[in-house]
Amino acid sequence: MSTEQIEAGSRPVSKKSAAGRGRPVDASKRDAIVAAAADAFFSHGYAASSIEQIAADAGVSKVTVYNHFGDKRALFAAAVERECEKMRGHFSIDAELASLGIRERLTAIGEAIFAFLSRPEMVQFERRIAAETEHEPELGIAFLKAGPWRMKAAFSALLAFANERGELEIGDPQLAAEQFVSMCKGMGDLERRFGATPSQGDDRRRIAGAVDVFLRAYEPGEGTKPDFSDRK
Repeated sequence: MSTEQIEAGSRPVSKKSAAGRGRPVDASKRDAIVAAAADAFFSHGYAASSIEQIAADAGVSKVTVYNHFGDKRALFAAAVERECEKMRGHFSIDAELASLGIRERLTAIGEAIFAFLSRPEMVQFERRIAAETEHEPELGIAFLKAGPWRMKAAFSALLAFANERGELEIGDPQLAAEQFVSMCKGMGDLERRFGATPSQGDDRRRIAGAVDVFLRAYEPGEGTKPDFSDRK
């Protein structure tokens, strides 16, 4: 008897019945595990979250969690990836986004990045992960790979697309992505980490200013453009 049959009360789960519900049993269980893990890691941090409690919250056995993910760190990476999926739509290259002007797209992206990173639970989560990374450096690398580096790659691809369309003149899309995000975050990001709450007016001016500066540097036009590609 398989693990799935045991967890279903010793009743075999046929492929037909699983398909009838619209998605495979394994996929639905995986989604439940990742959702429970995200809630745990973002609420309590990595060290204080246990596989046992995550399994209980997801309604599966601990064995099922290990079968899907292998270990706690892989589950953590999946949870971070799930959270970052909320930003994926803003970086997609589709007809709707392509129909917008570059200023409108950059403004929407800046606002989305800012809203995503400034949520109290995200600020709290980053504080905890930073503290835990002091004792477990590999955890910080896992976070960067699953979250910030993936988002940077997606944004860089969008900027490269804008460059190909002639909307921007960018020699190094990855560096340009870093520059834009850094300007949007500004001092407000640091203030939040240390307990201050910037005003919404400051936040809006910061994003608008970031878009203005970015376009002055990279929008096609006459004059000399800065070239950062060969700088060390």
